[in-house]
Amino acid sequence: MSDRTIVELKYPVEIDGAQVSVLKLRRPKVRDNLAAEKMGATNADREIALIALLADVAPSALHELDMGDYAALQKAVAGFF
Repeated sequence: MSDRTIVELKYPVEIDGAQVSVLKLRRPKVRDNLAAEKMGATNADREIALIALLADVAPSALHELDMGDYAALQKAVAGFF
C-alpha cells in the first residue's frame, strides 16, 4: 500500500509559478485533521485546508482548481478513511 495517492489534474493550475498537473496526497494523520479544523470556519474551508496540508500546497492554490479536479481530490481523501 502506497503512502501517497496521485491525482492527475485534467485542467492544470499554476502553483508558485509552475504549471502543476499532478497533486500527490499523503495519508492524513490525526494532527492534520486537527490543524484543518483550526484553519477553517466552514466545512468547505476545513476540507480545503486538509487537502492543502496533504498535498503540501497553500489552500489558495486549490481555489483555482476546476471543480472536476477538486472532486477527484475529495474522492482521494475519502478513500483514506
